[in-house]
Amino acid sequence: MNKVQGKTSSYVLAALMCWVASAAFADQPSQQSQFEAPGHFAPQQNADSQALMEELVEQGLPQEWLEEALGQASFTQNVLDAMEGAAERRLKWYEYRAIFLTQQRIEEGVEFIDAHADALARAESTYGVPAEIITAIIGVETYYGRHKGQHRVLDSLATLAFHHPARGAFFRGELAAFLRIAYEQKVDPTELRGSYAGAMGYPQFIPTSYQAYAVDFDGDGRRDLWENPVDAIGSVANYFAEHNWKPDADIYHHASGPDVMPVELLQELSFNQTSPPEVSIAQLAAHGLEPSEPLDDNLPVVPLALEFADGETRYRFGEYNFYVITRYNHSHLYAMAVAELAEAIAELHEDKG
Repeated sequence: MNKVQGKTSSYVLAALMCWVASAAFADQPSQQSQFEAPGHFAPQQNADSQALMEELVEQGLPQEWLEEALGQASFTQNVLDAMEGAAERRLKWYEYRAIFLTQQRIEEGVEFIDAHADALARAESTYGVPAEIITAIIGVETYYGRHKGQHRVLDSLATLAFHHPARGAFFRGELAAFLRIAYEQKVDPTELRGSYAGAMGYPQFIPTSYQAYAVDFDGDGRRDLWENPVDAIGSVANYFAEHNWKPDADIYHHASGPDVMPVELLQELSFNQTSPPEVSIAQLAAHGLEPSEPLDDNLPVVPLALEFADGETRYRFGEYNFYVITRYNHSHLYAMAVAELAEAIAELHEDKG
């Protein structure tokens, strides 16, 4: 199939579900409890905050500014609870798909393309990423900027940095990056809102991604992903390009196969991380899986088993661009939702002329 084409299928269940701390859904504001009072992370009272502050002071951030910022961060249990209940872990494909493949989201995607046609055309020309893919990412992440998250980013990241049982070190790095971004861009760290995982703005970049991939796409001298859709468009395209998006290449192909995905293939795929395409079409054919169109036997793909709500299995083969989408969010469900939303937006946009 072409890079974005075909009718979107319905009622399918992903057999391969991956975990990532994503901001794909608009989450609800955290509720304060007796343990969530400001001051929990004040450096004078919290050894972990003190150590982080000292590191950032050595890197050039003012101690007084850091003390004030960390002193206003609150512990939020709802953030830890949300991390355990991410949609990619708990929803079946047809449930997940139903959230994003709505007629309203498709139509508003067409409106977003029309409203930002120049920026999207320039992003596609500069980075090689199609307008409908950029639009679908923003559409899935924040409903085109409508739902950017209601958690204070400072609270989310401080809670995860110093209280998450397994990923504290990762989120400690995100908290440090967030504080640096807030200071350098002269914004109040207590005012910025985002997802429970600390993702921000139209494209829901985590702070280290903001640092690495955000671009000033409108040339105003500031990288603003919170309020500037043009910067968001360029930044999403840059993110994909930096992760080696292949212009004009396919994303996935439909395929046929047995009722149950072979155990040997299941063992080659991670349920928590999407691996690069490594299984060839010829290897899949040996297990009874065949593409619905002629493909090179040596083409490496990611085999995906999808099952209708009534239990009937369907297959798709993801190419490298499918894998690139999972660099944004490692879930197979997420990547397929983005791909199908992009297809639907492109089709409706073409129909409307």
